[in-house]
Amino acid sequence: MARTSLREAPPEHRDRLRLLWLRARDQPGWLILPLRAFLGVTFTYAALQKFANPGFLDSSDPTSIGRQMAALAHSSPIGPLVSLSLHAPVLVGLLIATGELLVGVATLLGLWARAAAAAGALLALTFYLTVSWNTTPYYVGADIVFVFAWSVIIAFGAGGVLSLDAWLGNRARRELRLGPEPATVAVTVPRLRQLCARGGKCGLAADGQCTRLAGCPVFPVEEQLRPDVRTEIQRRTVVKGGAAAAAAGTLAVMVAALTAMVGRAVGGVSRVAGPASSGPTSAQPPSGATSATDVGTVASLPVGHGVSFTNPADGNPGWVVHSAANTFVAFSAVCTHAGCPVQYDPGSVQFVCPCHGGVYDGRTGQVLQGPPPAPLPSIPVHVAGGRIRVG
Repeated sequence: MARTSLREAPPEHRDRLRLLWLRARDQPGWLILPLRAFLGVTFTYAALQKFANPGFLDSSDPTSIGRQMAALAHSSPIGPLVSLSLHAPVLVGLLIATGELLVGVATLLGLWARAAAAAGALLALTFYLTVSWNTTPYYVGADIVFVFAWSVIIAFGAGGVLSLDAWLGNRARRELRLGPEPATVAVTVPRLRQLCARGGKCGLAADGQCTRLAGCPVFPVEEQLRPDVRTEIQRRTVVKGGAAAAAAGTLAVMVAALTAMVGRAVGGVSRVAGPASSGPTSAQPPSGATSATDVGTVASLPVGHGVSFTNPADGNPGWVVHSAANTFVAFSAVCTHAGCPVQYDPGSVQFVCPCHGGVYDGRTGQVLQGPPPAPLPSIPVHVAGGRIRVG
């Protein structure tokens, strides 16, 4: 099939595409819509993931909000505020997850869009000043990007596109027997002058400015409403917006509660087996573990190299490292920051998290850099008969 470029398209098609582009350009809501969808889905998903994870509010879990805040309090520029939050970590965790959920849902619905965006930017800034503050280089962490992404919606709102704010505003206008709020439509100057009933006496200049002192009498620039009518429209919109926000918030909380119950019923998301201890073989498998896993021979793993395996205790990935002559260590490959799988670098003998730049010592599992709040949990290693077994 032959392709036709825009220049080769029929004139009526070019005019239609040009008008569509001008309409999208002059109505930024269509350009903002992809960003709204991304931010709304991301914050909603992040919140539901927290609710579904039983370890998020469990102080004994290394990925819990309390353990993370305790580890970050000494390195964050808002350390005193983080330390204060340690007095009620469960409450703070619930507020964070609920805030993310409400921001995400409101953004997707286009409801109180600017207020939701301001709250989202505040949450992202808080994450940047705590979780991502030690990420090097800074642009590796996503939180600083979210701060600036939210600023677009703070400036423009939902732009009147697929937005409850716009729908509620037009509903208030209908109740007052007014038509929908006038929309800005892009029309070229030559076409507008053709439509003008004054013909050659039209005062519209080539640059789009009307030379008449009273403005264009044929195409009014903006709607003229009495102050009391405009105030009533705003009042009704706010009241109906509050009712819609209450209904959406109630539904979101119900979904969060259901997600939490399902998460606890099925065991939640993948969890780290437990906090790392000082020795490479001191971690004990949980009750029910019946056998160890053979990961290969001693001869096949030179000093400084590692091999991945599946931990028989919990089914999560792990790494065995030949850290020194006749010394083998094994660690969980689940990053203690956000649960991403870490990768082993034999050149530096380090584990590196590709998600947020966390770095762990390949010999001890201790955190060397980045946001992880705790070391990698160690896994028992047994060497017998020239073979390496874990678990």
